[in-house]
Amino acid sequence: MKSALILFDNIVSLYIWVLIINVVISWLVTFNVLNTGNRFVYTVLDVSYKLTAPPLNFIRKFLPNLGSIDISPIILILGLMFFRNLVFEYFAPGLFLR
Repeated sequence: MKSALILFDNIVSLYIWVLIINVVISWLVTFNVLNTGNRFVYTVLDVSYKLTAPPLNFIRKFLPNLGSIDISPIILILGLMFFRNLVFEYFAPGLFLR
């Protein structure tokens, strides 16, 4: 059971990093620091977009219009951290002290 929880924790942590990378790269593309004509930049942005777009679009449906500010990645990261801690509290109380 401990191995499954550690695997779950690693997958959630990896997905959080993909979200962060997606946000940073999209900012760099928006401010013309990175060019999407570069094959590597385009590939990384495309993969991160395909991995993060479905949950972010679901969250965006329920958020009010804040103009150009998008807080959906923050809400998703907080939700993932909450879910991860909830799973650890339910399945392994006292096993992992966070």
